[in-house]
Amino acid sequence: EALSYRRFTYVMFHKPAGVLSATEDGRGETVLDLLPKEYRKMGLFPVGRLDKDTEGLLLLTNDGETAHELLAPKKHVDKVYYTRVAGMLTQSDCDAFAAGMTLRDGLVCQSAGLEILSAGQESEALVTIREGKFHQIKRMLAKRGKPVLYLKRLQMGPLKLDDALHIGEFRLLTPQEIEQIVHRQSDQ
Repeated sequence: EALSYRRFTYVMFHKPAGVLSATEDGRGETVLDLLPKEYRKMGLFPVGRLDKDTEGLLLLTNDGETAHELLAPKKHVDKVYYTRVAGMLTQSDCDAFAAGMTLRDGLVCQSAGLEILSAGQESEALVTIREGKFHQIKRMLAKRGKPVLYLKRLQMGPLKLDDALHIGEFRLLTPQEIEQIVHRQSDQ
């Protein structure tokens, strides 16, 4: 009988809102709780975090080196989010994101991208950040007077959320996707 061996496992997960990006937590359901039992035994962990109320792309793996390469600030891995906010986004908001900003508590946020998709009483935009500071996008938009109503991560580095994955669904990465994330570190 043929056996297949896979040293590392890479899972693309469409994280639902209300679930914690953690391996375990005594207070609530985690992303690992939503996986079948055989996956929970593989030592998988989330690469980075998504806020409890944020949905979207979350990579789960047991490959610590690749996870570090995707998370290390010096690696400048872009993370792209779709957001819907209360209030009208303007070019001055885009300029403020591009310049970087200091939040009320003194936290300095690097330059970020803000691409307005629609503007009105509720606006939609794509936000691109290279950091992942605590509630960063929500805090940056709040400073601009545009509180976040909805936030979804679409992309992390070269890895894009599969449109076919419904909220709460997952799949293994394709060999091409693994190649993109594992070997991007040798391109640095």
